[in-house]
Amino acid sequence: MSLSRSALRTGRRWLYLSHRWTGIVLCILFAIWFVSGVVMMYVPFPSFRGPERVAGLPPIEWTKVRTSPADALASIQPKDFPSEMRLEMTGGEPVYRFVLEDGRRAVSATTGREITGVDATRAQAIASAFVHAPAKSIVPVDHDQWVVTRAYARIAPFWRIRMADDAGTDIYVSRKTGEIVQNTTAHERFWNWLGAVPHWIYFEALRVYQEPWRQTVLWTSGIGMLGAIAGIWIGILRVRIARRYRSGSVSPYVGWMKWHHIIGLVGGLFLVTWVFSGWMSMSPWGGLRDEGGKTIADRYAGAKPEFARTDLTMLARTAAGAHEVRFTWLGGRPVITAHGGPVHKRLLDGATARAFTPARADIQTLAASALPGAKLTGFEWLDRYDLYWFSTGDPRSDERPLPVWRFTFDDPAKSWLHIDPTTGELLNRSGSGSRSYRWLFSALHSFDLPWLLILRPLRDALMWLLSAAGLFISVSGVVVGWRYLRRGSASRAKVR
Repeated sequence: MSLSRSALRTGRRWLYLSHRWTGIVLCILFAIWFVSGVVMMYVPFPSFRGPERVAGLPPIEWTKVRTSPADALASIQPKDFPSEMRLEMTGGEPVYRFVLEDGRRAVSATTGREITGVDATRAQAIASAFVHAPAKSIVPVDHDQWVVTRAYARIAPFWRIRMADDAGTDIYVSRKTGEIVQNTTAHERFWNWLGAVPHWIYFEALRVYQEPWRQTVLWTSGIGMLGAIAGIWIGILRVRIARRYRSGSVSPYVGWMKWHHIIGLVGGLFLVTWVFSGWMSMSPWGGLRDEGGKTIADRYAGAKPEFARTDLTMLARTAAGAHEVRFTWLGGRPVITAHGGPVHKRLLDGATARAFTPARADIQTLAASALPGAKLTGFEWLDRYDLYWFSTGDPRSDERPLPVWRFTFDDPAKSWLHIDPTTGELLNRSGSGSRSYRWLFSALHSFDLPWLLILRPLRDALMWLLSAAGLFISVSGVVVGWRYLRRGSASRAKVR
């Protein structure tokens, strides 16, 4: 019995010590996380994705398109069909753009020659055509705070062009292909130093090294999470509801320590879930991944290295006004999707360039072919968002259209395929791993449940309230920890 009591006392002592010292070390970081998280609700990290790119592009000038997609593709001689192939205007010139395993390539649709370098003058013209403002300055960069991830490293170096517009826009143009890969505004850059940069520990000097950065976030959030759990445990051990302390309080503490105890009990669970979900975003032990996504997409497309001999005259008619056209495969059939402008989104035959709409039965057959050996267990027409197919309302990054087909299968991953009925495009493959991740990260971290996304003021108020509780727990922890350290210093000084 004495041994068990001794072990209990030792365990409790280490519980207190672990909470105290993790709090002293990490409470300042926690406070920064809560403040920066609120900033990120309104100003996300700069990105330049499909919807924004298409919206900013001018209509394709078809009179300048003299090279067919088949010839453009043949000129770069890829081993496999590109993961992305599109035609768009770049600085007044129509350009085919290719995303390959070994990088990005570009071919002029006017001359048919590959673009292998873009000088400063050309880069300024490209940026000015996109922003509709003159260039103010231009500098070469390999990476900076806003183009620092591995994805950018594969397409570096860049020209960073500061535009003479009211927004203080910076445009990043690839020095290899002339493609615009990123844009930021003065507003975004300012608020991100108070938002995403401290929240993700996204400082360029660290973030340029992928694994050290990942390990930094994993260890800080992981240790902080354990310290917070220890704090909740201590809080439960020290609280008295029925048999209160002499003061009449449920807590034995006074001042800042009392508030830290009580608010920690009330808001500590949310603090832990936020830190845990952030920790999960770093994929500890490999994370929750759905294997075979590329293979499924390849089977669905049935792509070949070459492309059809497209009727450019007909394409100019059926895609008139389009801002971008994408060349893909659909079940072994070459297809073209026109985006933007009056066409919005239209599927065309890759050879004849005539519009068509895939039948549901054909889409179902293609979906089944993507998962051979698996049985189709159901299909659903989604014309409104649900728990797994939803929109956050950010036009820069949201690419989840409605309506969509959802096909479900009985393979080991319990796969769902979401398919655009207009174009037949496979938009998303979701397995049991990614659906679990949706709850363990996205739902816990962002509260992106459909009814909260519809009632945005309610979601914001809830996030503000819980963030304020987390901030107070963190700040009170800083104060309590600082006072403990000062008392320790004073005691050691007396001993001397």
